[in-house]
Amino acid sequence: MQTTIGKPARIAGIGLHTGCHVSVELKPAPVDTGIVFRRVDLQGFEIEAVRRHVSRVVLATTLMKKGVMLSTVEHILSALFGSGIDNLYIDVDSLELPILDGSALPYIQMLQEAGIEEQDKERTFLRVVKEAQLQDGEKWIRIQPYPAFRVSYLINFAHPLIGSQSFDLQVTPSSYAKEVSFARTFGFYSEVEQLLKKGLIRGGSPENAVVLTEDGILNDGLRAPDEFVRHKTLDLIGDLSLCGYPILGRITAHKAGHSLHTDMATLLARNSTISRKVKESELASRRKAAAG
Repeated sequence: MQTTIGKPARIAGIGLHTGCHVSVELKPAPVDTGIVFRRVDLQGFEIEAVRRHVSRVVLATTLMKKGVMLSTVEHILSALFGSGIDNLYIDVDSLELPILDGSALPYIQMLQEAGIEEQDKERTFLRVVKEAQLQDGEKWIRIQPYPAFRVSYLINFAHPLIGSQSFDLQVTPSSYAKEVSFARTFGFYSEVEQLLKKGLIRGGSPENAVVLTEDGILNDGLRAPDEFVRHKTLDLIGDLSLCGYPILGRITAHKAGHSLHTDMATLLARNSTISRKVKESELASRRKAAAG
């Protein structure tokens, strides 16, 4: 069945790139609403969390509708998709979501506080029926048929704390909360000055990101030795949510990023030879027939 939250929940922080203070309130939404951002600083202007509104994918995923922008949406979308939330209003009073601690964990805690409620309508899934791959040089992302939602990621950075890391997970609300949600965004101290000149990361600090020096980090420590690839997986899940439906399939990413992630969301949403919409009841009937 479709889900929303039981009661509103609020949080506030600063934007990673703008450095501006921003408040967020999650509110229950009716069936078939989907995930909808509302810029309450602009008379509640609505921006649906779908691929057609993606405008920029440089260091963050940015949505834009009729000239109204909302940036750094991937972490909250990841938490919602990983937790199986179908319908929600997200009220925001600035042009960027708060970075909080750099992970999706604060949003998971908000959802736990608000409670998740089933609604009186079945879910529709996007079921991958044919393998497909998108590539950009050595970067690529692939989808394959699979009976659940499974993600695999491989990264490689020339840094002693990262190197080659891989991560694989069958995503459920419990596995997402335990294995992915805590992983923080990361960046390199050597790039800070250049990014600041471009008007980016004005709100960035070791309080909300893992900051890598030449041979270590500025932070007190990592939350996991492979926190870096887990965060890339977090971003992937958030970007894939822009296809608009829960996914049944396996997604494998190799050195990918927001651009390939969101391009795959588009492919899933628009190509009926690659993925097909299927009702929850139809899936249950198929499983019953296969079992008996």
